[in-house]
Amino acid sequence: MAGIVLVGAQWGDEGKGKITDLIADDFDYVVRFQGGNNAGHTVIHGGRTLKLHLIPSGIMYPHITPVIGNGCVIDPKVLIEEMDRLEADDISTHRLLISCNAHLIMPYHRDLDGASERRLGANEIGTTRRGIGPAYMDKASRMGLRVQDLTDEHIFRKKLEAALPEKNDILEKLYGMPTYSVDQIAEEYLAYAERIKPHIAETSAVINRALSADQWVLFEGAQGTLLDIDHGTYPFVTSSSPTAGGACTGAGVGPKAIDRVLGIAKAYITRVGSGPFPTELFDETGERLTRVGGEFGTTTGRKRRCGWYDAVIIRNAVQVNGLTDLAITKLDVLSGMDTIKVAVAYEYQGQRFNDLPCHQTVFHHAKPLYEELPGWSEDITGCRTFEELPKNARDYITFIEDLAETPVSIIAVGPSREQTIMRRWPERY
Repeated sequence: MAGIVLVGAQWGDEGKGKITDLIADDFDYVVRFQGGNNAGHTVIHGGRTLKLHLIPSGIMYPHITPVIGNGCVIDPKVLIEEMDRLEADDISTHRLLISCNAHLIMPYHRDLDGASERRLGANEIGTTRRGIGPAYMDKASRMGLRVQDLTDEHIFRKKLEAALPEKNDILEKLYGMPTYSVDQIAEEYLAYAERIKPHIAETSAVINRALSADQWVLFEGAQGTLLDIDHGTYPFVTSSSPTAGGACTGAGVGPKAIDRVLGIAKAYITRVGSGPFPTELFDETGERLTRVGGEFGTTTGRKRRCGWYDAVIIRNAVQVNGLTDLAITKLDVLSGMDTIKVAVAYEYQGQRFNDLPCHQTVFHHAKPLYEELPGWSEDITGCRTFEELPKNARDYITFIEDLAETPVSIIAVGPSREQTIMRRWPERY
């Protein structure tokens, strides 16, 4: 059995798509276990740049079975468009499996998401406005429609008839927006069923059989630890659990199925949307990180907020996820800096915090306590071993390891899959 979970250790956008693509060749299955098309993975493969939102990054490998798990929410229109784009690039999607228990994003979910954000004004959460939160709300309130409902028109219409009156009331009376009819939605969504039906499966059973047969399964999360609905910077979070525990519930496997947990973190840190960010930079250094790092969202195109590496956040990610390994991405972006800062703790009203503060007010106003390390001027994009890195770059990685008490097993020194240093990552044998 080899079940490995890959999670974001910061606020998302850490480069999970690249690392998934990098290690996926050793796996038989790659399973997306939460989120929807609010996520974006950019993968550079075979000289092509691919932007994925729903389909797992392992889709590029013909021997891998990519799986969208039950913990995901799916906009079928977006899914089919993504499948069509891949097929147009000669990347087959015939092996894709979609959980019958994954929930559907409906048109009213998208409307409600956008309307809610507009109503919040300056207090907006910063969602992608793609209906993710409202879809998870309906799932929790037992009013959601699932992928399997697309295959039974009677059930689909019956569930829609139960859900739609309330949604129409909210759209019309609270937001002054157009409403929907059952026929209108059914006509659109039942047409999607013909394309999706061959891919629908009880994926939990498929995955557990694979694990029992000693096949390798990679569980791929979207977003990041600090966007977790329970463990993130609430309320500026996503609506699902992108932490390692979410892999069990979102894919339908037990904790014993997980052998290793790989956390992905940038050599600095970024965040999209609203919410606290202790090490955020508002100066030329922050602008440099944005420019050199190409820090614009894959899904939304929004400019990412940038800051220094935060060891407090990573320690929290180690604890919450049970990280066994770290992958540090975009180390090359720091090349050319005279000094590099790392937040090792926070200070608030004279009190030092080595761990994330319990109270959100403290975290909002916490001052980072930095240690400075010397930078390096060398171009490291051609380095393929740890020993080839400049001494100061090696020292930076070692410093990160010591603070996290977790080995850095993978180091990305450029955007392509070849620009990676594999230190301690096991290969299949």
